[in-house]
Parts: sequence; C-alpha cells; structure tokens
Amino acid sequence: MIRTFRYVINASDLPSTVHQYLRRQGYSRHILASLKPHPDAVLRNGGHVWFSDQMKPGDVLTVTVRDDVPSVNIVPAPVPFSVVYEDDDLMVINKPAGVSIHPAINHPADTLANGIAHLYQNRGIPYVFRCINRLDRDTTGLLILANNVLSASILEQALQRREIARTYLAVADGKVPPEGTIDLPIGRKEASLIERCVDPEHGDRAVTHFRTLQVFHPDRTQVFHSDCTQILHSDRSLVELHLETGRTHQIRVHMAATGHPLIGDTLYHPRYRTIEGRQALHAWKLSFIHPITKEAMQFTAPLPDDILALLPPDHI
Repeated sequence: MIRTFRYVINASDLPSTVHQYLRRQGYSRHILASLKPHPDAVLRNGGHVWFSDQMKPGDVLTVTVRDDVPSVNIVPAPVPFSVVYEDDDLMVINKPAGVSIHPAINHPADTLANGIAHLYQNRGIPYVFRCINRLDRDTTGLLILANNVLSASILEQALQRREIARTYLAVADGKVPPEGTIDLPIGRKEASLIERCVDPEHGDRAVTHFRTLQVFHPDRTQVFHSDCTQILHSDRSLVELHLETGRTHQIRVHMAATGHPLIGDTLYHPRYRTIEGRQALHAWKLSFIHPITKEAMQFTAPLPDDILALLPPDHI
C-alpha cells in the first residue's frame, strides 16, 4: 500500500528543519530512517531535500510511505468480521466472538489478521496488519486498524496518551452500584500464562470507570450452576465501562474483584456459565481524532445477539 502526504509550510511552522517538522507531524524516528534510502520518499517543491535543510514559508513537502511487502506469516483466509469505516489511513471493524486478533500455534489461520489479509489479497494490495487496540478472543466489538505506517505511529501515540476513548457494555452478576471508579493494579497470576489478578505489590496501575444502566432479574432458564443441575437466582446489571488504562483482561479482573464478575466469564467467574459460553463483554464505542485529517471520529457497534438474549425486552 502506497500513501503520499502533502504539507504546505507556514510561517508559524518555522524555524524548523525538515526532520523537526516531520517529527511534529507524528513521524517516528524509525519511519524517518526507513525513508532515507529512497530518494523520492521526501521531496521539497518537487525536488530533493536533506532532512537537515531549513524550510521556508510556502515550501511544499511531499512524503511517500510504502508497504510493498505484506505481513509475513499471515495466511490469507476468509475469517468473518464487518467493516464499520474505512479510508486510506485506517479501518474500524466490528469483531465477532470466537475470533482472535493474531495468529498463534493453536489458531494459525482463523484470526482477524488472516481475514484482513484475505480482504486485501482480493483487492490486489499488499497489506501490513497493524491493530491499534486489543480485544480478547471472545470479546466482541470495535477495533482500529492502521492502513499505513504513519497512521499507525500517530494512533499508537494517541493510545499511549489515553486519547482514544474506549467504552464497553457488559452484563455483570449481581446489583452493581450506580457508578464508580475501580483503581486496582493488575498483574499476571502466578503459575498462569493467561490469567491476571489484582496485584497491589507487582501489578501495573489499572483504572476502570463504570456506570450501571439497568439492574434486572434474569430469565432463570438462562443461568445454570456449573454442574448444570441447579438453577440459580440473582440480579444482573447492564454496565457501561470506560477504560482509562488498557491492561490485559482489565474489565474482567476489575469486575470480579468488586464481586460482580461478568456473566459467562469462565476464567474469572467459573461457578456460572451461559448457554453461549463466553463473557458478556462488548466493545461498544470508540472515540478518537483521525491521525491525518484531525477530524473527531466516533463509532458504535450494536450489542450482538447472544448478549441481547441475556437482557430483558426493555433493556437500555
């Protein structure tokens, strides 16, 4: 994939070298280093320019970034997902349950990366897979993919600065308080490669804000004891959650730590399960600034059918 960017230099941008200006536009040192071997990658007024050159008002810089070789070790395969938005710089997709983000030993060709590679193979375009945010295999909802190296650099910096707002919807066990903030550090559970836990001594800070949208009593046929014989009765809560940080399994660990684990979460709520057998967690909304146009972007994805089935007809 080839993308060319054009910048008109104003007096307010000066004094500045080409290198300094491009760094302010979001080009990482790695990107700039990759451009240097190509004489036509960075041009000033259509001609050659050194990165150390001072710019003048009215100068026009054109920068061309290239992904000539697709991501290695990602086999194109028809994996399901839906495109919510797409332009030359990014893609927002709605990921279904049961789809991992990246290939691994146990699923080398049934991941989102394989599906994206398949989409672009059909278009005849080399594509490097760059996923900005992450979702667990069985969590549904919105993800941002960067379509070129510059948008990836800018979006990754925005994520680190907490400028990408991520809002989730979940169905939790019990009556969750009306609103609040969970500020508990999270670390890897000892002797486990997957499970996380609240770890005040060694964990990384993790902050989740929540607001309860509705408390309801479920249809008793939807909830079973782990031995599938005892029907349980308890309230449930439809909860909106906003991540301030992005630790692995953050929402699942935080909700379990407060006594309100997610319905269907067999890792952090093993006594209960739903017929569908996955945590009732959905990445509902994404809000961020477009990395190139600087336009405010906001997207939502409706709750999937298996989570809707857990809610009463009058759910919010």
